[in-house]
Amino acid sequence: MAESENRIARVEIDNPGVVRYHPDVEREIEVAIYDLVEANVFAPDASHFGDVPEGPFVLILRAQGRQLQFDVANETGAPVGALSLPLTPFRKVIKDYFTVCESYYDAIRASSPAQIEALDMGRRGLHNEGSEQLRELLDGRITLDHNTSRRLFTLICALHIRA
Repeated sequence: MAESENRIARVEIDNPGVVRYHPDVEREIEVAIYDLVEANVFAPDASHFGDVPEGPFVLILRAQGRQLQFDVANETGAPVGALSLPLTPFRKVIKDYFTVCESYYDAIRASSPAQIEALDMGRRGLHNEGSEQLRELLDGRITLDHNTSRRLFTLICALHIRA
């Protein structure tokens, strides 16, 4: 498969527990999806999915119970398959990430630049940790680059938000 075919052309989040996200969260989701579609590496592995049709791909992310579901098709609609991952490995890092993000947004209004920078470094560190967990769980099933993994982790965090 050519390099340009190993990418996501469209991504959707299926989170029926949320009618509407907070505007700040919606903005983060929009930016993550925009950046993801603009530049990404996403290559479903034939050893897991079988005969993988040519990409680019469409990805639908959803949480079902305690599973993270990746539904993958190519742009023409030919199904590639579904992949379920346990959400449990992400719970602690997402909880910590949300806590640090909340502190970061509070600090922006009332703290010194040094405090804001420290919280931002912690936030980025947790985000990197979650994205590495995702890459490890997908190893041998879907190949991602670092930036793709980071943006997908942002979307996985959005799936943890409930109405």
